[in-house]
Amino acid sequence: MQYLDFEQPIADLEKKINELRNLSITDEDVLTPEIKRLEERVDELRKSIFQNLTRWQRVQLARHPDRPYTLDYIDKITENFVEIHGDRYHSDDKAIVGGFATINGKSVVIMGHQKGRDTESRQYRRFGMANPEGYRKAYRLMKLADKFDMPVITLLDTPGAYPGLEAEERGQAEAIAKNLKLMATLNVPIITVVIGEGASGGAIGIGMGNEVYMMENTWYSVISPESCSSILWKTWDYKEQAASVLKLTAQDLKDLDIIEGIIEEPLGGAHRNPEASAAVVKQQLLESLDRLGNMSSGDLVESRIEKYSGMGQWETASKVESG
Repeated sequence: MQYLDFEQPIADLEKKINELRNLSITDEDVLTPEIKRLEERVDELRKSIFQNLTRWQRVQLARHPDRPYTLDYIDKITENFVEIHGDRYHSDDKAIVGGFATINGKSVVIMGHQKGRDTESRQYRRFGMANPEGYRKAYRLMKLADKFDMPVITLLDTPGAYPGLEAEERGQAEAIAKNLKLMATLNVPIITVVIGEGASGGAIGIGMGNEVYMMENTWYSVISPESCSSILWKTWDYKEQAASVLKLTAQDLKDLDIIEGIIEEPLGGAHRNPEASAAVVKQQLLESLDRLGNMSSGDLVESRIEKYSGMGQWETASKVESG
């Protein structure tokens, strides 16, 4: 288990517990009370830390290298998953995965960003940053969902669309824009869950859902804290302040009515118990599928358009008459 910097007190206590368990003392009664006391202290400490997380600490949790990724959720949530490859234009982008599956017997099309666990797989997946081919593969999947009348489920976890020159040459912005246009008018339900990072157009390119949910320790914003800090202060040193001002956590976006709800994670983060995390995500998906499945295609499109048209706040200044 890898620990983040603010989890160091927990790491120290758990290390002490493991050391005590490995001592070669035959009389268990000598160590058992102390181990139990330390375990209780760990639980109290974990609750104290995770009940008072800053926005930047939640960003760190969203990026935890042990956090479940899209393929992990697909494996634990769905049955009969059949992956679809390629965009039929250029190539198969490994940063977005998707295909057909069933969830408790309900047929769906499911897709999402996929990161890697080690250096080789991270390069293979490009850290979850999709090229235009990835968004065109998603477009192809959504058209198939529409054709076969299947709900679409998207899982967001990306630091952004791939920013390379070749991506721009092959039409990165156009590919994302076409997806937005399609999702606005798709005749089937779209359910979106932010399972990690949700950055800018890279996330919204497959994220315009009838219902959007965020896991408890995730973030969703037009820009990352580091990039925001770099623009405003010309350095990454103010990333924590940027995260605070951006209001990018699940609770922030729920307060702003951007998302429908927050999916709770196990204490310590989704990586602490991937099976429990997948179970609560699955439960939310099933509830949303049942609810949206009762709506007509026209109502689905209309509710989606109204949802995104109504975002944002503004004030209209009254006209001042000259005297």
